[in-house]
Amino acid sequence: MRRVSIFGATGSIGQNTIDLISRAPDDYDVVALTGAGNIAQLAADARRLGADIAITAHDHLLEELRTALSGSDVEAAAGTAALTEAASRPADWVMSAIVGAAGLAPGLTALEQGATLALANKESLVCAGHLMLETARRHEARLLPVDSEHSAVFQALAGEDINAVERVIITASGGAFRDWDIDDLAHATLDEASSHPNWDMGQRITIDSASMFNKAMELIETREYFGVFPDQIEVLVHPESLIHAMVGFKDGALMAHVGPPDMRHAIGYALHWPERRALPVERLDLAAIGQLSFRAPCNTRWPALRLAREVMQTGGLAGAVFNAAKETALDGFIAGKIGFTGMAEVVEEVLNLVDAQPGHIDATMTLDNVAATDHLARREAWSVINKRAGQ
Repeated sequence: MRRVSIFGATGSIGQNTIDLISRAPDDYDVVALTGAGNIAQLAADARRLGADIAITAHDHLLEELRTALSGSDVEAAAGTAALTEAASRPADWVMSAIVGAAGLAPGLTALEQGATLALANKESLVCAGHLMLETARRHEARLLPVDSEHSAVFQALAGEDINAVERVIITASGGAFRDWDIDDLAHATLDEASSHPNWDMGQRITIDSASMFNKAMELIETREYFGVFPDQIEVLVHPESLIHAMVGFKDGALMAHVGPPDMRHAIGYALHWPERRALPVERLDLAAIGQLSFRAPCNTRWPALRLAREVMQTGGLAGAVFNAAKETALDGFIAGKIGFTGMAEVVEEVLNLVDAQPGHIDATMTLDNVAATDHLARREAWSVINKRAGQ
């Protein structure tokens, strides 16, 4: 039996992971499940899967979790220290699906144990890509991508020489506002931004899709994970979301990964790698689909893409600033303090503010420095947001 842990078990990635391992319960020994506020779901899954421990990120919910697990053999814990302790428990395969920068420390801890880390947490590579990859190398751990785009690139590169790659194309659905008039974007509401045309995801990632900040993060991820140059990475708007990525080679060949918009494919590929096993996903009928469409992204509509390229050029801890400012700007939009287009404006202003403070962007990449930079950028972002809100 393979020992597995799922960090972020109650989110969409975590639930899809649980769906897959539940189909072969005799193959897996579940070590740890973690979640945030959905205690009922976390406890139910921990009981059903016979997990050793269930952890909520919120200390004040520990008693609720203990009550929900009473009568079972599942241990209950809460808080960031408990998350790190759970990540240090021996496991063969760990799903990193905690949303935000909070997923970085548990992911690093799992790599330090030599585990295979299935990475769905974009922020880890954006904030600390070099640190993640160096930790994996040093501890002979393996890092497998779970974002559909990076899983697609990984699969297209199987058996290929990275030096033969000419370009990497990651696709984007375009989100909720891909066909809106640009002048209307400033007035987009929270409900409108929270509805994705293709994917069933959580609110935060759905809004990030509408603003294209998720794709901006994926640009940086591609640079970090595959080691290609920024000018080799392209974004293509593909409304059908069936081609997840393409890799172009020096001989002109273009390898495309095609599949249904179902995260269980990328999760299952990472779960079973290096094998391919049957997965309960839709089989595409290309004749019924008929045609696929593509368009170039507009940087005026989606300034997040331009900002990501600037971050890649800056390097160092600029990714940590970018992510922290992005997460905080999203909080400001959800709270009604800034408008939809204000998110990119806040991120750009914070990047400029932090870049102007000597030493921060160029600091050595350690977990402590990433955390300090994250804290600084969030503080600056809230200052910018509150000024815009007249507070």
